[in-house]
Amino acid sequence: MRGPAGAFVIAAFLAAGPTQADDDWNCGGAKIVEIGMSQDEVLASCGPPASKSVEEQARRDGNRYVGTVPFERWTYSSYSSTRVLTFDQGKLIAIDSE
Repeated sequence: MRGPAGAFVIAAFLAAGPTQADDDWNCGGAKIVEIGMSQDEVLASCGPPASKSVEEQARRDGNRYVGTVPFERWTYSSYSSTRVLTFDQGKLIAIDSE
C-alpha cells in the first residue's frame, strides 16, 4: 500500500501496540470472570478447569527474601479458544488467551 491510505494503516497498526491480557472473560452463558475474583468464585462460575499447575515464586521486599508464594494457573479450553487464569494467593490476577 502506498500513499496516505497505506501510511494510515501502518500508523493504526503501530498505535495498537502489543496485545494485552483480558480484564474479564465470559466462561459460558452470562457467567463473567473478572480480575480480583477468588478461586472459589471462579469455580462457582465456570466449574473445574481442564488442568491446573502450581508454581512457587520467590517473594521479595526490596533485596530481602521473604519467602515463597504459590501461583496457580488454571486452563479452560473450548472449541474456539483456550484461556489461562493465573491466581496469586487465591486471587485472579491475569486472564490470558492461547
